[in-house]
Amino acid sequence: MTSTSIIPRFTLLEKIGAPLRQLTSRLGRRPPARDLYHLARRVPEQLPVFVRESSIAMRYLRLLGSLAWHQFPERNLVRNWGQPTIPYAPFVAACLVKLDQNLTYMSDLRDYLVDHPALVWVLGFPLVPSSQFTWGFDVEASLPTARHFTRMLRHLPTASLQYLLDGTVHLIRDALRGVVDDLGQCISLDTKHILAWVIENNPKAYLTAAQRLDKTRQPTADPDCRLGCKRRHNQRASAKEPPPTPAENPVPANTISVGEYYWGYASGVVATKVPGWGEFVLAELTQSFDRADVSYFFPLMADVERRLGFRPRWGAFDAAFDAFYVYEFFYREGQPDLESAFAAVPFSERGGHKLRFDANGLPLCKAGWPMPRKYTFWSNTTLVPHECGRHVCPLRFPQVTGETCPIQHKQWPKGGCTTTLPTSIGARIRYLLDRNGAAYKHVYKQRTASERINSQAVELGIERPKLRNQQAIANQNTLIYVLINLRALHRVLDQKADQQANAETEATEA
Repeated sequence: MTSTSIIPRFTLLEKIGAPLRQLTSRLGRRPPARDLYHLARRVPEQLPVFVRESSIAMRYLRLLGSLAWHQFPERNLVRNWGQPTIPYAPFVAACLVKLDQNLTYMSDLRDYLVDHPALVWVLGFPLVPSSQFTWGFDVEASLPTARHFTRMLRHLPTASLQYLLDGTVHLIRDALRGVVDDLGQCISLDTKHILAWVIENNPKAYLTAAQRLDKTRQPTADPDCRLGCKRRHNQRASAKEPPPTPAENPVPANTISVGEYYWGYASGVVATKVPGWGEFVLAELTQSFDRADVSYFFPLMADVERRLGFRPRWGAFDAAFDAFYVYEFFYREGQPDLESAFAAVPFSERGGHKLRFDANGLPLCKAGWPMPRKYTFWSNTTLVPHECGRHVCPLRFPQVTGETCPIQHKQWPKGGCTTTLPTSIGARIRYLLDRNGAAYKHVYKQRTASERINSQAVELGIERPKLRNQQAIANQNTLIYVLINLRALHRVLDQKADQQANAETEATEA
């Protein structure tokens, strides 16, 4: 043994190693040397010859180069388990190519990239040099395996893809500036069902109805999907003949409902429409299929406000969003009338008759008398906890008048009529909104924006993804809407270029 201690040497190495690790970490987090944003801003002569000669590479350079890839939130590229870490940015761009080309599996994407080396160079993948190819690198060695592609989609942070969706909204606003300066003042929200890739959704599978629709029997192929109802309809209204009366435990036909149930997810999307220019996605969210439609409202509207910088004045929804807080969200304090800002939602007949109100906001009973509020309480049984007011018969409160109900309502012997309403102004707007007026009909027509967006998403494969993980499906859905916005952006740019060319031609002829 030696008498000299080696501990001071470790201390010296630690002092030297700490700055080196910090420097290495900073270098590892730098974006790739090639990114679509800067490549798209080069003149074609600055690009390699094999890239200029590839129509596919030049097409996607124009389509994807509008986004700020140089600021993409990248992961730490220093971590290495025996092979270089693949950056997220080129992978995400490759996934957009996969969606645009309607490629089903990651293996199809990898084969497509191998067939187009110029596209691999443009997307920014780290390259393995090789003198065997005229383009100077080995495509096969430069690309990860299809299995690794799938793993990356499963672990990709959703916030990174939301950054791209932010960018598309800002680019569309800039492109339409001067055409429409209040993009997003009128929005529509809708949800789209997504079928999980499980045997329970296969109608040809040998499963009983109890096995297929048992929500406690989680499909083994997808641990994240949930059982939900796609649509529900009344049996009497849909059947050609009324159902026969059962011999035991009779149930009225108007209470029998038939639903279509699937295991899967749902995607909520907020869209806006600019007449003559197209429809654009403002926000999206993917959840499991067991979540109610109204659960999408607040998260999506928060993203809309963040991206637009203001709260929309009008919104179009289906009857699933007939809730007081939807109407309250669009109401502006001190607005002159309901038509200046409101939510166009069909009224769902639930809880009895449609209420009327007096000038002070008190509900009227069927006899036409205002019902005073007896007390308030806090309701925690709904999606949004809220304060409710209990309104009672004016002949019994605040004092008993001794008069009898003029219409002899059936509740009179039991103490008179009672009504429970949220104290929010949205509860009154729900009843007071004129759904036959021209303003309501005009706003409600904006629902076609989300329907057209959903139609485009179905063409891109949103309805039946070949994935078995909620994170991967949510990431792919976000990329679908990014691609829809990119296509819409370039349609706007092409249309503006055509208008400018026509104007110049007319000016020359004049």
